[in-house]
Amino acid sequence: MTANRQEIPDAERLIFALDVPDLDQARELVNTLGNHVHFYKLGLEFFLSGHYFTLADELKQLGKRVFADLKLFDIPPTVGRATAQLARREVDFLTVHGNDGMLAEAVANRGRMGILAVTALTSLDRGDLDDLGFDCDVESLVLSRARRALALGCTGVISSGLEVPALRESVDHSLVVVCPGIRPVDNIDEQKRTLTASKAFEAGADYIVVGRPIRDAADPAAAAAGIQQEISNYFN
Repeated sequence: MTANRQEIPDAERLIFALDVPDLDQARELVNTLGNHVHFYKLGLEFFLSGHYFTLADELKQLGKRVFADLKLFDIPPTVGRATAQLARREVDFLTVHGNDGMLAEAVANRGRMGILAVTALTSLDRGDLDDLGFDCDVESLVLSRARRALALGCTGVISSGLEVPALRESVDHSLVVVCPGIRPVDNIDEQKRTLTASKAFEAGADYIVVGRPIRDAADPAAAAAGIQQEISNYFN
């Protein structure tokens, strides 16, 4: 187990993707999940609701952590200014999905916020990389981006759990690894490179991101509690 993994409270290793279209639904889910979730990811869908910062502030007042999954991608000065704007809020993580210049500007303007570099989206497979013109396999792309992110001062990376073992073998363990696309059973949606929670942590993940398996469950609180128990069992 790496040093940074030991420093993370077990209850915060689960990041819930609060992908809903409006503030009322978001508040209802936060209330339903209660103490079963301590870390929330707010993405583009909720950003466009117009209530992004209202909810982010409310979550911080409740003692929750906030992950702004905005995948910034623009010319470096714009990424830097956008990061500086967000750094004025109490946000814990921000994703940047860009090249070295974009990542460097985000790091330079992050304040106390952690910058997470997106390596390869979990919805992409080898065929998608071919379509996008990447002349490499997924693992090679992830390792290349992770090494560059670390060199540029990023806090961590977003990576499928399938690539984490290679990351842990080849990249400094101080790099925080956040794994999205976690599924409790065999997967049938658009996420192509997925793992269960336990398998992701076994591979070397620090945090996991779970959305639909909690949000769409008949009992979201019970679903979150079950994942938290799986995390507790693994680390203890």
